[in-house]
Amino acid sequence: MTRQLHLNVNILNAGVFGGSWRHPENPPLSSYTSAHYLGIAKYAERAKLDAVFLADGPALDRDVRYRSGNSFEPTVNLAHIASVTQDIGLIGTLSSSYNDATEIADRLAGLDEISGGRFGWNVVTTAGATPARNFGRENEPEHDTRYDRAADVVSRVVSAWDRRGSSPQGRPVVVQAGGSSAGVRLAGRLGEVIFSAAQTLEEGVAFRKQVRGIAAEYGRERDSVVVLPGVSTVIASTEKEANERRAELSELVPWPYATARLSAQLGIDVSDFDPDDTVPVHLLPDPDVAGGAQTFYRLVLGYIRRENPTFRSVINHLGGGAGHRISVGTPEQVADDLVAWFDAGAADGFNVMPDVLPSGFTEFAEQVVPILQRRGVFRLDYKGSTLRSHLGLPVSPLPLTESLTNSLAATW
Repeated sequence: MTRQLHLNVNILNAGVFGGSWRHPENPPLSSYTSAHYLGIAKYAERAKLDAVFLADGPALDRDVRYRSGNSFEPTVNLAHIASVTQDIGLIGTLSSSYNDATEIADRLAGLDEISGGRFGWNVVTTAGATPARNFGRENEPEHDTRYDRAADVVSRVVSAWDRRGSSPQGRPVVVQAGGSSAGVRLAGRLGEVIFSAAQTLEEGVAFRKQVRGIAAEYGRERDSVVVLPGVSTVIASTEKEANERRAELSELVPWPYATARLSAQLGIDVSDFDPDDTVPVHLLPDPDVAGGAQTFYRLVLGYIRRENPTFRSVINHLGGGAGHRISVGTPEQVADDLVAWFDAGAADGFNVMPDVLPSGFTEFAEQVVPILQRRGVFRLDYKGSTLRSHLGLPVSPLPLTESLTNSLAATW
């Protein structure tokens, strides 16, 4: 059988760009309505996508002054979506840093049951001082401590699911993203779907090879790991129009939002510099000793080292802080881009983040998906009714190690 790629749509409020909510195609407050998410999910199911994905964090983002935020807690939102869809997978983000393993196991197993086996848990190790203070902590835990806890929490959750044994798909799918050394190790050990932030095809090939190799070290089949790089899409009927749309979206990003986000990613106050100053690479720490969210720090640092850009260029390149690779062009060009990564072994599919929602996703579903179907690399219909069946993932248990709880008790 011809290898098939996998596609999720990330319903990231009004769209992936910082100024998406300001784009005239869509009402600026649409992401604060349940109809927004339900409509995109139904459309994604008609296009036969593997899953809808919801990002989240356990704190109110202070940048809500400049862009719309995630308006519903993911499991509540996905339970609603489950009630009006039949086949599409449902992936929600819950923090391993600030949730209890037993509570997560029960809540997500319940969602998996009521959805008929369509649920996946995106495990995140929450960085940042704001969530820490939200839970009564002075500062965020150290990077490695967060990943030690994540490994323990995932092990406990999966063990609890195995004891229940009632899920239509065996148990919910474990999704993970992390570009740090500890994050990649956790992905290979326990992740089944791995989100990556690779910026170049070469980085994508290397990441997929690395994480599948780590999976093999833990006694897992390499093909039991599905790697889905994030890709932001900007689509128009001509290349010129697509580039103009891309430029417009950059102009719509509120500058205070963009600079605050880049400051958080780099660990230096960007507002202290002229926007047209070259980014001082010597001020940026090595990724393995940097705090915060290392995945996006690594991708931003990689771009800075390659291009020696100004601060303004970095912000424009990242879509005002979006962070993921941006594919710009006609439907055929975007399809060519996705297939090139797929054929080269840089991806098993993609976590698609349309530029603005819902119109940017409508364009992707109506124009790009049919091209992929005609080329024989994407399904014409679902072959099963569970998320595991869509992804081609086994139901066999993940190999787990002994609980890390005792070693963590003194530090968490």
